[in-house]
Amino acid sequence: MTPGPSGTWAAPAPAAAAPGGLPGRQSHAVRNAFALLEEVARAGPGVTAKQVAGALGMSPATTYRLLNLLVALQYVERQPGARGFTLGHKVAHLAGLVALVHVPVAARRLVEDLRSRARTGVHLASYAGGVPALVDPDPAQPPPPADAFARHLHASAFGKLLLAESGDWRRSLGEAPLRRLTPQTLVSPADLDAELTGVGRADRAYQIGELRPMRACLALPVRSSAGRLVAAVALTGVPEQIRSLDPRDVAAAARTARELSPLLT
Repeated sequence: MTPGPSGTWAAPAPAAAAPGGLPGRQSHAVRNAFALLEEVARAGPGVTAKQVAGALGMSPATTYRLLNLLVALQYVERQPGARGFTLGHKVAHLAGLVALVHVPVAARRLVEDLRSRARTGVHLASYAGGVPALVDPDPAQPPPPADAFARHLHASAFGKLLLAESGDWRRSLGEAPLRRLTPQTLVSPADLDAELTGVGRADRAYQIGELRPMRACLALPVRSSAGRLVAAVALTGVPEQIRSLDPRDVAAAARTARELSPLLT
């Protein structure tokens, strides 16, 4: 407290608020955090704290403090093997929510029509956030947790499409051992290489009990006119259903994926 004009003691004036109502220091920290998040997104997986600090002109201490905060909040993740940082699952989840809001009615009708005819469940996922996020899950086929596809790209059909598209799954997943989620999960790099070669050749991906023991799916890509992967349609069910899919269901799903292209790009 400080003495006022009359000799009485008065409380210090509060810090001036920045536009938006936050005190100046807090507002500056928020801006720095968003700038850091944008730089991690711009630089791509594996960017180091030193590189972020240099690009933003931010002190190393501030950079590390904000990175640690964003890691704790799951907006940024440390790459396996201390190989820098990448965007976290919460960013993908937010992007998925945005994509969910913007799925056109016509696209939802196409997916619903496929559900009415297919003998399996049908999910629609978007890659708008850089990783697969469900934007129209089948209400009759409970999906895995919201971030499961993003966290375990090697174990999901949606994830395999993305890894095959990238051409270098090690850059996406890092050099840490692949996580075994079920006895069927591919954890050998050589096996995953072979699997993704097949995915790229067939332009479709299977997951048979690799993410969850008694669930399986076939994912078919939705591509832009330029061939970019933007979404995917998956036929889902128990492993035996997916192993013995009716060719008519597969053809219908492929046709739906093609018809979705102009609606989602």
